[in-house]
Amino acid sequence: MTEQIRLQVGDAAPDFSLTSSDGKQVTLSDFRGTSVIVYFYPKAATPGCTKQACDFTENLTLLGDAGYEVLGISPDSREKLARFAEDEKLRITLLSDPEKKVLTEWGAFGEKKNYGKVVQGVIRSTFVVDPDGAIAEARYNVKATGHVAKLIKDLEIA
Repeated sequence: MTEQIRLQVGDAAPDFSLTSSDGKQVTLSDFRGTSVIVYFYPKAATPGCTKQACDFTENLTLLGDAGYEVLGISPDSREKLARFAEDEKLRITLLSDPEKKVLTEWGAFGEKKNYGKVVQGVIRSTFVVDPDGAIAEARYNVKATGHVAKLIKDLEIA
């Protein structure tokens, strides 16, 4: 496997401005002063990604009360994300990165193993960005199922 970017705790979170499922521009630096959970997932409306998005939605009040915003990023089109959000009644902010620029800058796109083969793709990853814009948590190759519960436990929210 080739060397690729891996963000570490303490790194400045790369800023971005992406279009949300409802057509608004969302810029990470606009959240300064707030903790933000940024998670990257491969494809809307697939079983694992749906489970993960629903888990974040189900825990959105708990996370919000603890001071966290949640942003989910995938290479899907804005239109596909809008359908995904509507079909699954998602309340989290979903962002479209079709050029995979943000995915790559965050180390969430590149070589990964899929059923024993090395392929190029989205690396399911989750980051916590602190109120100053620094990476407080960096987790690569997370599991779709159970990940949100583990994150909540590790952040000592519940």
